[in-house]
Amino acid sequence: MNIPNNLGNQQRSSTPPLEVHLKRGRSTESLHKVHAVVCDNKGRVLMSAGCAEFETFIRSAFKPFQAFPFISSGTADQINSGEKGIAISCGSHSGTALHAREAFKILWNGEVEVDLLQCPVPKDGKSPLEHNCSGKHASFLVTCKKMNWPLENYLQGSHPLQVEINRKVAELLNIPQDELVAARDDCGAPTLLLRLSQMALLYAHLGGSDQPEHEQIRRAMLAHPELVGGAGRFDTELMIRAHRQIISKGGAEGIQCLTKVGEGIGIAIKAEDGSKRAKHAVALNILSQLDWITPVGLQELEEKILLLSPGVQLEVYGKLRFQESYGAKEQ
Repeated sequence: MNIPNNLGNQQRSSTPPLEVHLKRGRSTESLHKVHAVVCDNKGRVLMSAGCAEFETFIRSAFKPFQAFPFISSGTADQINSGEKGIAISCGSHSGTALHAREAFKILWNGEVEVDLLQCPVPKDGKSPLEHNCSGKHASFLVTCKKMNWPLENYLQGSHPLQVEINRKVAELLNIPQDELVAARDDCGAPTLLLRLSQMALLYAHLGGSDQPEHEQIRRAMLAHPELVGGAGRFDTELMIRAHRQIISKGGAEGIQCLTKVGEGIGIAIKAEDGSKRAKHAVALNILSQLDWITPVGLQELEEKILLLSPGVQLEVYGKLRFQESYGAKEQ
């Protein structure tokens, strides 16, 4: 299904996608094709590799925007969630006791029972609180209680909570709400089918907007990156090593979104084959191209995140190119 172009006069990129080669010795053993786009907060494509209009599901990179009603409804303030509560609601955490405890605090302060969570119990887990989306689901439930919305069907697309999330997203993308296409994510919550340029636009707003919800989400994620992912996870390690100036949120099937505080620029990445290692390699490559991270920070991330067997390495081929309409030459 195609989503109509409502972001202005954008051109499809004629540049090839980036290629990530897994090399064993000097020989390429595996190859991943990756699309990437950089947009400003007006939705203009500034740089791209591959197809800026590539359509795919945003998956868990949607979570910061799913947290909007939690804040805008006054629920986060009412239950005294603090920055930690907002951060865990935006996170895809690793299910440790720390993460489960923060998700539980949201429910406890909102006087909502744990058994109302509709995210699954993870494999080898004992409670839905250990699921990587438990913070999001907990914030959904307490928001519904605050707004006197039904609790039992909070994941249905027609539920007032989901309608409000989509209303805000449509507003940010400057499109009619009925053009949004949703499907069920693995945790049971809706996720959206978007173009990469639209994902980058959302993150451009997240990084640069002065709206209170954006500001609170930025502060929370950057103050508590350990709740957004966990020790050793890409999003957490990047936000720490970028001196809490870059917001990073990945999603399943090769999705990665980034923004730098105050820049009004968003980045969206999609590995065609859903490869996690490919999206991470490209994200670091782009951050280096944009000079958004120090060489020391970059090296530390490569060593921690892209660590492979001896004699095996990932190499990224290709570069983002400026759009011709901006009169800039290839970077």
